[in-house]
Amino acid sequence: MLTNALHGDDIAVLDASSHLPAAGRDPAAEFAQSHIPGARFLDLPSLKDETSPVPAALPRADQFEGRLRALGIKPGQRIVLYDNSKLRSSARAYFICRMFGMDNVAILDGGLPKWVAEGRPTQSDPAHFEPSDYTITQDDRSRVRSKAQVLANLESCTEQLVDARDADRFCGITEDTVHNLAGGHIPGSRNLHFPEVLAADGTFLSNEDIKLAFSHAGIDLAAPVTGTCGSGMTASVLLFAMELIGKHDTALYDGSWSEWGADPATPKETGPSR
Repeated sequence: MLTNALHGDDIAVLDASSHLPAAGRDPAAEFAQSHIPGARFLDLPSLKDETSPVPAALPRADQFEGRLRALGIKPGQRIVLYDNSKLRSSARAYFICRMFGMDNVAILDGGLPKWVAEGRPTQSDPAHFEPSDYTITQDDRSRVRSKAQVLANLESCTEQLVDARDADRFCGITEDTVHNLAGGHIPGSRNLHFPEVLAADGTFLSNEDIKLAFSHAGIDLAAPVTGTCGSGMTASVLLFAMELIGKHDTALYDGSWSEWGADPATPKETGPSR
């Protein structure tokens, strides 16, 4: 139980909350008001590679290393990620951690809302940690797909595409107001809105129900899958759900619709999955 391990030196709890702009929420302010005792604020929204042409690109190794050092993360510590977000943004942080070689990482299922609902303790006082000398030794982008790779996949059909956005944006019924783009999707992709792998309390469904959700969306779990969404956030929820059921031949199209939809040269489809 996390409650019993909070004060151990071998564990670090990180708040990885992030919200859509329209939510009008400030994750830093909310963390200052209430967080799990001893937690550290990851500031996930700022972990973007501003030098990349990809919108909201995954962070560089030096960025993430600097953040871990500033938070006092030590090599060998167990990392527990949580969020207080409808986006279940801790899944994005999980993907980043694994990309940079952090193996002992977990997500607190249900995040802060479930923690509070169960009557568990919170605090507002910030915890203080001495900076560390944490060093990242791996930057594995083998599970990250570029626009060029997704374009090539349209010909080879080597990897299935699953889009985590809601059906209206996927089908083009509504505009993607989050990214100021027309709705639609990458040709050939299937639609599985990310909340469909979550229970009402924000926890992940059972393994069998997760498998059913992907099956109903037309995804063959015996073949590789690349996740996409608006900007690489909620696709990470689907990737984590697949990891829970033991599926690891997955990847993230980090640019997602914010990159694909903004490029007039990329092919696009509207309507439901074919």
